[in-house]
Amino acid sequence: MKEKTILKLKLNTDPRWVNIAEKNIEDILVDHAWCEQKAASTGISMIIHYPEKTRLVDELTDLVAEEWSHFERVLLELRKRGFALGRPRKDEYVVQLLAHVRKGGARERQLMDQLLVSALIEARSCERFKLLWQNIADQELSKFYYELMVSEAAHFVSYVDLAKEYCDPKAVDERLQELLIVEGEIITNLPVRDDRMH
Repeated sequence: MKEKTILKLKLNTDPRWVNIAEKNIEDILVDHAWCEQKAASTGISMIIHYPEKTRLVDELTDLVAEEWSHFERVLLELRKRGFALGRPRKDEYVVQLLAHVRKGGARERQLMDQLLVSALIEARSCERFKLLWQNIADQELSKFYYELMVSEAAHFVSYVDLAKEYCDPKAVDERLQELLIVEGEIITNLPVRDDRMH
């Protein structure tokens, strides 16, 4: 097992990813744009399903606005380089993580899983943004990814804190550890793609 990151991820990204990502920056930016759109949509979905949870509604309203602004900013980076948005792609990483959201049982347990899966997606995005910030030759994109890295780290913390607001904090910590192991296994088994952010 590799060294953990500050976001508690069990496995670091294969270092080859940043090299192939830089060579396929159009595909990476298109996929990144859709990742931001999906992140905003996920926040909206949770607000719709849990409208009675005031702190969740308030925090996710801010998060959705920020994710949508990221979508707009990625679009701008695409346009600057003469690229179109392109179609959304299936995110196998997210699909596999979402398969571990437990169905049925207590409503709060399902909410906890949804929040923690969202936290892990933000953590992995943050780690990838850090790699791009530190390694990509395009200085404008490097600065862009530094700013987004900071934002995604804050989103990770927000999602975990919300889970602890509505569920037993000890149970949240235990479930987070379980899902961190799952996330590491998914990363291990997924091929390194030149057209995906995850």
